[in-house]
Amino acid sequence: MKLIRTLYFLPLLFLIPAAFAGTQTQVERGQYLATAGDCISCHTGPSGKPFAGGLKMKTPFGYLLTPNITPDVQTGIGSWSEEDFFRAIHDGVNKHDQDLFPAMPFVAGTKVSREDVNAIYAYIQTIPAVSNAVSVNHLDFPFNIRKSMFFWRELFFTPGFYQPDTSKSASWNRGAYLVEGLGHCSDCHSPRDVLGGIKQSKAFTGALIDGWFALNLTSNITTGLGAWSASDIATYLKTGAYPGKTTALGPMAEVVHNSTSHLTDDDLLAMATYLKTLPANSSLYGGNKKIDLHKLEGARLYIDNCSGCHQSSGRGVQGVIPPLAGNPAVIAPNPGNIIKVVLNGVIAQNNYIAMPEFSSKLTDVEIAELVNYARTSWGNAASADVTASMVAKERRTPKN
Repeated sequence: MKLIRTLYFLPLLFLIPAAFAGTQTQVERGQYLATAGDCISCHTGPSGKPFAGGLKMKTPFGYLLTPNITPDVQTGIGSWSEEDFFRAIHDGVNKHDQDLFPAMPFVAGTKVSREDVNAIYAYIQTIPAVSNAVSVNHLDFPFNIRKSMFFWRELFFTPGFYQPDTSKSASWNRGAYLVEGLGHCSDCHSPRDVLGGIKQSKAFTGALIDGWFALNLTSNITTGLGAWSASDIATYLKTGAYPGKTTALGPMAEVVHNSTSHLTDDDLLAMATYLKTLPANSSLYGGNKKIDLHKLEGARLYIDNCSGCHQSSGRGVQGVIPPLAGNPAVIAPNPGNIIKVVLNGVIAQNNYIAMPEFSSKLTDVEIAELVNYARTSWGNAASADVTASMVAKERRTPKN
């Protein structure tokens, strides 16, 4: 997928280009989708081989070099499974269960359907493997520490597939899917705050990127696309020009050349149809994410005390450390078991290593915050109903 250059029911037929529905192989479909996502632009370095990485991505916090995503086993993603690839796009987690830096637009990628991600993976496996080792992380301390992404994710990332709006047309939904998902247009066309997150209330209203201003895509009549017709927008995406008005410049010219000029007319018109409905002061489809200060504190406690073993995504280590994501003991209606485990630890058993106790290290309030975080993260949907008094009661209960 194209990376950010500056950090920071309807029938499902609408997910498929109408001209290609039912006629493409999975690899052909994946090639089209990878083109829609403009993966090649950011994963190709200067004078480098396609998809072999090495493009320098400047950020306010240092820089990153884009990774090699060719199927080379040693230096690319040749050893990645289909599931590994899906998790990177949908969850922002790499093969080693490490959080990806948000220069990779997984905030948009999470909206892409599983079928489409699998198709892109199938296509990537067919491109020539290139041996090109890339040292990705050149961010300044402490931003170079992947665990610091925990807080960023809490603030700015909500995983979940695109959900069609049944009150809108299939074309509008297809356009929304492309603009907000594969195309990740808001990543370049939205201003960002000091942490590199999109200012939701100003999404799509334009932003400075690589010294170029990515234009306002909202319906603002003066500075946006309010005076453009859907046909004008589609033509611009196809040709890079709005005759008599403007031409694509800088990074947008690259997007047109590598991506949008290769899309079907139906898809371009769908994108234009969706863009024409963006209000002048836009916010991302799906709304703003409310910041839960209790969950942020829980995330901090998890990072400090648990993530070293249970991993950032709560998946543990297979056969050695149990997962917290989807663990029945964690998400049980009654949280007594998980409270006991945090307080008293667990002995080694069935090849799983021992877990230390935290009763002497954490307060009742901290354990309550930590347990609530685990019960509501990584897809866990239990209630965050653990209180300090509940922990205190368990602390007073004699161990069995």
